[in-house]
Amino acid sequence: MSVLQIILLIFLIVCAVSVSLTHDLLNAILIYMSFSLIMSIIWVTLQSPDLAITEAAVGAGVTSVLFFVTLKKIHAINIEEGTRELTDRDINTEDIDGLNEPEKKQM
Repeated sequence: MSVLQIILLIFLIVCAVSVSLTHDLLNAILIYMSFSLIMSIIWVTLQSPDLAITEAAVGAGVTSVLFFVTLKKIHAINIEEGTRELTDRDINTEDIDGLNEPEKKQM
C-alpha cells in the first residue's frame, strides 16, 4: 500500500465520520460528494478505472444532484434568498399550537 493510498483512506474515514456528525444537510451533501470523489481516486490507484468512473458519475454526480433537488423541494435551501434553513413563513405555528392545546369553552 502506498503513502497516497493511506492518506486517501484517512481522508475517507474523516469524511465518513464528519458526515455522520454534521447537523447541516447541505454540508452533509458536500461532504458526501467529497467522499465519492476520494473513493473514485482510490479506485484509480487500485487500477480499476471503470469503478472510478462509475463512482464519480453516480456517487458525486447524479446522487448529489438528487439530494440538492430534494433539499430545494422541502424548502431546506432557498436559492433565491441565499438561505439554507426553514423560515417562519414556511411553518405555520398557529396550526401547531392549535393541535397541542384544545381551546376551553367559556360559559
